[in-house]
Amino acid sequence: MLLQDKKLLITGVLKDSSIAFHVARLAQEHGAEVVLTSFGRTMRITQAVSRRLSEPVQIVELDVSNTEQLETLADRVGEHVDHLDGVLHSIGFAPKGAFDFMGAPWEDVSTALQISAYSLKSLTTAALPLMGRGSSVVGLTFDASYAWPVYDWMGVAKAAFESTSRYLARDLGPMGIRSNLVAAGPVSTTAANSIPEFEQFAKWGEHAPLGWDVRDPVPAAKGCIALFSDLFPCTTGEIVHVDGGFHATGF
Repeated sequence: MLLQDKKLLITGVLKDSSIAFHVARLAQEHGAEVVLTSFGRTMRITQAVSRRLSEPVQIVELDVSNTEQLETLADRVGEHVDHLDGVLHSIGFAPKGAFDFMGAPWEDVSTALQISAYSLKSLTTAALPLMGRGSSVVGLTFDASYAWPVYDWMGVAKAAFESTSRYLARDLGPMGIRSNLVAAGPVSTTAANSIPEFEQFAKWGEHAPLGWDVRDPVPAAKGCIALFSDLFPCTTGEIVHVDGGFHATGF
């Protein structure tokens, strides 16, 4: 029971195949109380998927590009839990045009940067009134050390995302709050399936020392659970690779 009595805010639950769903599932199994976020037309999807969790959950509306919803998030989450021990950032979006690096207009690039990078800071700031010493921010990334095929401006956004986590680690550290990321190998999530030619990553497991299954989100979810736990009390600004070891050998 790594998360006994902890309270977590989890974004990004859209399918039971998502990493975020399995973070929520495992968190409950480890004793945590979970609150989810969703927004707009996806609220119904999140409500339906949440019924597959072992315990009922509350769902709070949050569009990370909506200033009013961000400003009222702590109050609305506070109607369900009296504090937060952790926040999972599992949010990413880029318009189709952002997957054409040389041709992408700024409008598409700016959307990708706001939703996929700046939102880590805005979500954390919005939740901060409910967080105290020992709490943890965990985000999901895809290793931004390389210029991947087809990833284009989303890759740039992930690089900004990873830098944002380091700056959050700097500024939240004096408050006793940690900020870390899990760099997952490719998983067939809703976000991944929106990437053109995502199937190029299907052979990842052939080159990862431990192997890798793009259909299995559980290893990445377990990495998030570990970072939410008290097992890493002095770890912040870190990127934990859960990718079968691919990052160490490359291809």
